[in-house]
Amino acid sequence: LTVSARDGGGLPSATNAAVTVNILQTASAPAIFERSRYTFSVPENAPEDSLIGTIKAREPPNSLQVVSYRISSGDPHGIFSIDPQFGIIRTKKQLDHETQSVVVLTVQSQLGNSSVYSSTQVNISVIDVNDNPPVFLTKSDKVTISHTQPPGTAVYIAHAEDKDSGLNGAIKYSIASKQSSAFSIDPSLGVVNLSRTMFADKQQEYTLHIEAEDCGSPPLTSLLMLDSLTVKIVILDTNDNSPSFTSSPLSYVMEDVEVGFLVHRIIAKDPDEGRNGQVTYHILSGNENKAFVLDKITGLLTTTQLLDREIQERYSLTVMALDDGSPALSATQVLTILVLDVNDEIPVFLKQLYKTAVHENRDPGEFVVKVEAVDRDAGLNSLLRYEILPGTGYEKFRMNSDSGEVVTTASLDRETQDIFSIKGSPSRSSTAQLYLTVLDENDHNPLFAKTQYQISVREDLEEGSAILDLFASDEDDGLNGEVTYSLIDDTFGAFAIDSVTGSIVTTKALDRETKSQYTFRAVASDSSTHLPRSTTVMTVLIQDVNDNVPKFEQSYYKVSVWEGQSPKRDIIQVLATDLDSGLNGETEYSILSGNEKATFLIDSARGILATTTVLDHEDTSSYREVAPSHCLVLLASDRGTPSLNSTATVLITVLDVDDNPPVFSSPEYHIHVKESIPVGSHITEVSATDCDAGTNAEITYAIISGNDRGHFRLDGKTGSVDLMKTLDYEDTMKFSLIIQAT
Repeated sequence: LTVSARDGGGLPSATNAAVTVNILQTASAPAIFERSRYTFSVPENAPEDSLIGTIKAREPPNSLQVVSYRISSGDPHGIFSIDPQFGIIRTKKQLDHETQSVVVLTVQSQLGNSSVYSSTQVNISVIDVNDNPPVFLTKSDKVTISHTQPPGTAVYIAHAEDKDSGLNGAIKYSIASKQSSAFSIDPSLGVVNLSRTMFADKQQEYTLHIEAEDCGSPPLTSLLMLDSLTVKIVILDTNDNSPSFTSSPLSYVMEDVEVGFLVHRIIAKDPDEGRNGQVTYHILSGNENKAFVLDKITGLLTTTQLLDREIQERYSLTVMALDDGSPALSATQVLTILVLDVNDEIPVFLKQLYKTAVHENRDPGEFVVKVEAVDRDAGLNSLLRYEILPGTGYEKFRMNSDSGEVVTTASLDRETQDIFSIKGSPSRSSTAQLYLTVLDENDHNPLFAKTQYQISVREDLEEGSAILDLFASDEDDGLNGEVTYSLIDDTFGAFAIDSVTGSIVTTKALDRETKSQYTFRAVASDSSTHLPRSTTVMTVLIQDVNDNVPKFEQSYYKVSVWEGQSPKRDIIQVLATDLDSGLNGETEYSILSGNEKATFLIDSARGILATTTVLDHEDTSSYREVAPSHCLVLLASDRGTPSLNSTATVLITVLDVDDNPPVFSSPEYHIHVKESIPVGSHITEVSATDCDAGTNAEITYAIISGNDRGHFRLDGKTGSVDLMKTLDYEDTMKFSLIIQAT
């Protein structure tokens, strides 16, 4: 059999069902169900093993066999079970109405082991429980609307879905955050409508949080700010305003103006925003001879050719102001331009150039100058009106059109602009030049480029040398901007500053050994008595120059040493000091002269003078005071470049030890005298020398033999021999005297 299904609307199912009936040849009768269809219902939240219902099949009369039941189809997932003996249907798993709301089971009954069975249909309705909240398909959205939309306009449709059915799936919408009274929502349809017009609203953006709630019991809702729908509504400007002219529809121009002269500025305002409010300007008609050109952006109307009042004295230009909206809106204005006549006698300024000055920082309204022109015409042609022609800085001045007096309209700042060149015109016929100088006020103090300077200079810098040129800037002009420099700390007479140039120079010779560093402050001042002065700290470091020679403590040393002492004995230590620093102040010692035999040596670092051999007084007369030219000359040198040095003389006296006997000048003296020489006569004189010195060299003479009878007398000091008795040749022809020198 082919079975088709149709609903109440007459629509058939997508496919038909094929039913095959097998006819069995048997004499057995089956157990017949009491009903051909059973209908039960169960809530979807029923727990497992919940009772659904009971079915019953009756066995044939006089049958002793037992009836059994089984589910033959309709439960592929095994959600239900049936008691095979009693026909009780129960749940085996959790039900879900949203997955399957109706279950159709086919249950068979069998009598014993017979192959014959009967069937019945069991319809189970899964009753919906409100277990699903409404869910928005999107969490946020954005719409734009025009601010001209009328109340009641639908601006957005919110849509949420609820898997439940019936009232449990019926959704109500509401606006959770009531930020504005401008919007309302249809609770059933979710349509957001305008509640009022948006013209007067300054707010251009609204954020709505829309909540969805079902009609179940209890109702479930989308959670605010988590599952709710956030809708951002942007109010767009609509090009609903046409440009409106604010400039005058009448303008005047002299017939003798130059080409390119500014005749008029056309101004139109459009209150719309963005491109809807951007206005451009166009000449529609009246400019057939192209006498004028209109800048479409600025609205400035200028001449393109010379005008002639006698040919045309009036121009009527139809001007359009057009915004950039879509569609664009426009407005028109008829601009009348009157070309004014130039008289035969033009007005003439008494001076073609006015020069004046005004102080800066004065309040607006400060009188500048009064200009004056005369016109030899009479009547209206001689009545003059003054005005300032457009130019650089002209907006800072105002001219009395009747009197020609010029006053300021703003406070002037000389440091911003110090010269103004202004053109004035009476009746737009004659012009004069006003040359205005803004007089400076002392409103700026001098400023040094740095707050401190550190420089190094050599100590041998010549007096009057410049070491640094300080500069302080002052934005004022003239005397107010003239900076004078001075020093306010003690420089110990070493430095001075040029009050005009700021150049710091030395005023005396520098000496690092006296002072190695100077710290002082320099001041920059102008003529102000109330503005603060600018100061900077100067640190001058004096670099050492090798300008000091090593200086011995004494220029002349005298020292004595005994002869015969062992070599390498220290004799004397000399010291030379050098006031310089570093290598320039390190001293080295050496023997410059007097040491030809290398008898002495000196420690180059410590200045200790010592012997190199045993000294012999008798062999070293060159060291005696009687021979000063043979003294030692010591040299002390520093290690600077170039090296400086000094000398000192050391006189070394070798003290005598009595180690030498007297020696006669001759071992024998032969004297011949007459026997008749008188007593007291000088016979001869002996002489001996002793290499020793001092008392060791003092000699005493004595006759030790040969003068037994006392004929002779010997002077012990001088060695002089005199006759003491009369000689007698016949008695004694020869005397042999032995004389001793000690």
